[in-house]
Amino acid sequence: MNEEKKVYLDAGEIAALWTAYVNDSMSVCVLQFLLQNTEDPDIRPAIETALNISSDHIDKLNHLFEEEDYALPNGFTSKDVQLNAPWLFSNTFCLTYVNHMAKVGMISYSGMLSMSTKTTVRGYFTNALKETADLYNRTLEIAESKGINARIPFIEVPKKTEYINSKEYYSGLNPFSDKRPLNAIEISHLYTNILSNYVGMKLCIGFAQTSPTKKVQDFLLRAKEISKKHMKIFNSILYENHIETPQLPDVAVSSSVTETFSDKLIMFQMSLLTSAGIGNYATAAAASQRLDLAANYERLSLEVAKLAKSGADLMIENHWLEQPPGTKNRDKLAREKN
Repeated sequence: MNEEKKVYLDAGEIAALWTAYVNDSMSVCVLQFLLQNTEDPDIRPAIETALNISSDHIDKLNHLFEEEDYALPNGFTSKDVQLNAPWLFSNTFCLTYVNHMAKVGMISYSGMLSMSTKTTVRGYFTNALKETADLYNRTLEIAESKGINARIPFIEVPKKTEYINSKEYYSGLNPFSDKRPLNAIEISHLYTNILSNYVGMKLCIGFAQTSPTKKVQDFLLRAKEISKKHMKIFNSILYENHIETPQLPDVAVSSSVTETFSDKLIMFQMSLLTSAGIGNYATAAAASQRLDLAANYERLSLEVAKLAKSGADLMIENHWLEQPPGTKNRDKLAREKN
């Protein structure tokens, strides 16, 4: 290709491709283990599909990196998973995990697509977004057919349109005044965040049991307690509004204590979930029109951010945190060139 006509990757595309590669390399490791231990004939094909998607993404990204002379990230390899370890999660958990990560993937890929300009990169993320959406739909359909789909609470369908006629609609911070009933948007975000914390809590239990490192175990047990606390807060808000939380799927964890995933992979997975959680809370805070809900999300986001910071410190301490591509320190180059 003529050098003058070549379209180079910009910072957004470099960031998106790097992130996608590291995420998919982790997914391949986790999905290989889940597939090894999933026996349900309805759920197993969905795990296989998810694994094929992530493996295909790695192949395509390798080709893109080669074309762009882009240094391949280390990511995760077969060294980060023990496929012969005893089963750790139930079949229901495997399906719930894939469905949850598909949700995270749809949000991530839409953001990556919006940051991309180059035709080949846009094409890659457009296809990845469609594949992930299809995977989400497929896992949801399987859960519904087996009666294990956790649905957002039902409310009465509106029979007429209404307008907000008082500024009191946005109130809620005064503990001595009555709070208005929750609206459908607020209920949806509360329940979605309950489910996200539930999946995270179960992962923490399984990871803590199988990690050989005390600092990692302590971090995971702390993360588990934070998830339980947040679920309790969100559940109590629904209960105060006479809304029962639907039964969550039975995502059982075995009693295995055999090392299954590397500490590096475990901490990266937790970093991915905490980042998604902070994003979910920010979205929920912006969408919630009752001020006490927005304040709650902001307060709890800070707690998750502190947890994420302690996790990042642990990863740096053990050289588990791969550095994203960036610019050079110009002052340092100027001073040290000799």
